[in-house]
Amino acid sequence: MNRLAGLKPKHFLWQVDDRVARLQLDRPERKNPLTFASYAELRDTFRALRDADDIDAVVFLPNGGNFCSGGDVHDIIGPLVGMDMKELLAFTRMTGDLVKAMLGCGKPIIAAVDGVAVGAGAIIVMASDIRLATPEAKTAFLFSRVGLAGCDMGACAMLPRLIGQGRAAELLYTGRAMSAAEGERWGFYNRLVEADALEAAALDLAQRIAAGPTFAHGITKTQLNQEWAMGLEQAIEAEAQAQAICMQTRDFERAYRAFVAKEKPIFQGA
Repeated sequence: MNRLAGLKPKHFLWQVDDRVARLQLDRPERKNPLTFASYAELRDTFRALRDADDIDAVVFLPNGGNFCSGGDVHDIIGPLVGMDMKELLAFTRMTGDLVKAMLGCGKPIIAAVDGVAVGAGAIIVMASDIRLATPEAKTAFLFSRVGLAGCDMGACAMLPRLIGQGRAAELLYTGRAMSAAEGERWGFYNRLVEADALEAAALDLAQRIAAGPTFAHGITKTQLNQEWAMGLEQAIEAEAQAQAICMQTRDFERAYRAFVAKEKPIFQGA
């Protein structure tokens, strides 16, 4: 079996309880910026999650009142100024690979945002499946403010699908912060939760998901991502095949037998 509960990362906090992983960046004194090393370790962890048998959902939590302040100015942006094109492309591909790994990990990811989630931090939130935030949360895709394009780590593909083309264009051109109220109204955030209840709300949601048919959840995540690039007829056929696969699982049979017995089904993920 492939297990990740005992993972001991160097660049973020990691804890697994009841098949739910809790992940927190661990530089709260600087609002949890990312470094080259933390990018790579996050990418590798989400890649490994696809084959993890002991984790069914992930909750990405804030730390010290903030989610993530993006790439570290001194540890990332400074060194990038001195790199050649080959080195720069290796870096931008690595950051994009983090998003690919999150989308492909096969586990639902819940982002719980407090304080700032900006730059790459906002991208991590965007790449999660479900997003909660406190009323005070500020989310900004501020790449234009450091002289870069808004097309970073999939933002031009994903953000318009979440909030609409015009709203995404405004945020990506200006780099301004999206308030939590705007984020909820526009559909970026599923709901707003007070800071003292945020972690509990995110973990409760994750545990409810983890108690469900987790094999089927993995199929749902795959289809949600793959169907972006499909026409309607192709998507309907893909879902027919995916659902037929799920109908072969014991969880489908367990649900039927529980319904007949007027009991609550106990899913086992297979």
